[in-house]
Amino acid sequence: MVVDLRPILGDLAAESQALDDIVAGADWATPTPAEGWTIAHQIAHLAWTDAKSLIAVRTPDEFQAEIKEALATGENYVDAAAREGAGTPRDELLAQWRAGREALAEALLEAPPGTKFPWYGPPMSAASMVTARVMETWAHSQDVHDALGLRHEPAGSLRHIARLGVRTRDFAYAVNSLAAPTEEFRVELRMPDGEVLTFGPEDAGQRVTGSALDFCFVVTQRRNLADTDLEATGGDAEEWLRIAQAFAGPAGGGRKAGQFG
Repeated sequence: MVVDLRPILGDLAAESQALDDIVAGADWATPTPAEGWTIAHQIAHLAWTDAKSLIAVRTPDEFQAEIKEALATGENYVDAAAREGAGTPRDELLAQWRAGREALAEALLEAPPGTKFPWYGPPMSAASMVTARVMETWAHSQDVHDALGLRHEPAGSLRHIARLGVRTRDFAYAVNSLAAPTEEFRVELRMPDGEVLTFGPEDAGQRVTGSALDFCFVVTQRRNLADTDLEATGGDAEEWLRIAQAFAGPAGGGRKAGQFG
């Protein structure tokens, strides 16, 4: 099935611009909830990931070198890139991020339908890559909002992140060296406008319910489960929410309970 990328890219552009509007006038040396990361690190990471995504889309044969570098560097790969990028002059880094995200959007729209792009995990479709960029942009924007004491207004990006969070259930088990349950879960999430997003069979024994915002907080590990309204029915569902992770890489450390009041 061919997915129309334009609505997802529109949500990505809106999420990116909202963050851009905030950081353009912020102190980039401000520490964020991600240990060791300032606002500069957050923007550097987004610019870096867009650049790597652009390589995967435009010159996929060259991406094997990126994978080899990641394997050679190990778990410090992402942090090392963020540290290096954070040392770039502010205006230059901001310009890189702006140009990179626009170039990636153009490249994805131009890619032949059905193309799979290489990545650090399994190859991704264009829709999956855009959704992953929405998730990362939203999550790192949340870190910046928290650092500056600002409210991150819920937007259309939540539905994409929620869907990705459900789809990455088994990945979360894998990065924690656990066997994933064989049965599907039922997930019912309330959007800010009252719409209810549903995933999985209605009669599933394992269930997760609550707000879409809190679910997105949990699957991006921006809030501790204890600080959300999410409710799990069944031991497997409870376990999943404790380890849920929609982003690539090794198992994340999450946030401490009560960290954000």
